[in-house]
Amino acid sequence: MKNVSPNFGGLFDVDAKRESLQEIEAQIAAPGFWDAVERSQEVLRRRTTLEKLLQGWDSLVRQLDDVRVMIELGEEAQDEATLAEVAEMNRHIKEGIEAAEFQRMLSGSHDRNSCFLSINPGAGGTESQDWAEMLLRMYLRYCEKKGWKTTITDYQAGDEAGIKSATFSVSGEYAYGHLKAEAGIHRLVRISPFDSNARRHTSFASVYAFPEIEEEDISIKIADSDLRVDTFRSSGAGGQHVNTTDSAVRITHLPTGIVVACQSERSQILNRATAMKVLRAKLYEREVEERSAKASEIAAEKKEIGWGSQIRSYVLHPYKMVKDLRTGVESGNPDAVLDGALEDFVVAYLMGVRRQTNDVE
Repeated sequence: MKNVSPNFGGLFDVDAKRESLQEIEAQIAAPGFWDAVERSQEVLRRRTTLEKLLQGWDSLVRQLDDVRVMIELGEEAQDEATLAEVAEMNRHIKEGIEAAEFQRMLSGSHDRNSCFLSINPGAGGTESQDWAEMLLRMYLRYCEKKGWKTTITDYQAGDEAGIKSATFSVSGEYAYGHLKAEAGIHRLVRISPFDSNARRHTSFASVYAFPEIEEEDISIKIADSDLRVDTFRSSGAGGQHVNTTDSAVRITHLPTGIVVACQSERSQILNRATAMKVLRAKLYEREVEERSAKASEIAAEKKEIGWGSQIRSYVLHPYKMVKDLRTGVESGNPDAVLDGALEDFVVAYLMGVRRQTNDVE
């Protein structure tokens, strides 16, 4: 028991986090800190995150000390009740360590960031477009359960049902760290509501997550001459998702051919600003991919939207099952999963990815 605290301290870099907190406190105390409002708020958010991590760690250390004392008392008195209390305390400590371990999984360079999530149907027309809209609802519900704010920035309705594409922003701490686990191809098997013969259909849709990148955080420079900016009338399902003014903005990055759009605001200026955030996120992704396929956190699961490339299957017929093909995690309640109950899948994937990374290192 004596060596537990030092080992865990190294594992979770507690000393480094304390030093980081001291550096942040020095920044806050420095003259002119409050001059840049957005930057100061980001620093305060980082301080709050570090304080929570360190408070959780200190609580674990105190509990370990309490367990040591209780074990000594129980052994001396041969008191079964005390030993039973120790077992319960150990269970709480184990849960706390598991929570701390998961928090450590979210240690990527942009895991703390807000992000954008894009959903696109695969081949299959109305079937896949309807499936893409089901995924859109699932992720909006998941984000709601996490307490994150979402805004649909681009929504292209399907011809008969569903969507041709959709992108929404997710504002919340560690939004990207969680949602990057969902990047990939999602497969649905069901009796088609659009088939008069009630046949079983298989549909595919892709999900991509992009961290929100502040301009000063990356070396990418975007020249005005590299952009083509078009404006158009926003469109949505009867105005349900976006406004219907002539303020929508589509930006094409000419050197790469990347196209982004935003139509969530009534102000063309605000739509352009959001579209530029999406463009920076996608250009960042491109740069990461070019630097090293191993280092890519975003596109590792991007493949052709079709058979053999899916990361998760959602079967509604002839039985009910959701299975993640990367981790083996299953749920026999697809209705709950499609209503946003994704945490088990996300946690299992992130923990598995981190362990694989550690093994490589």
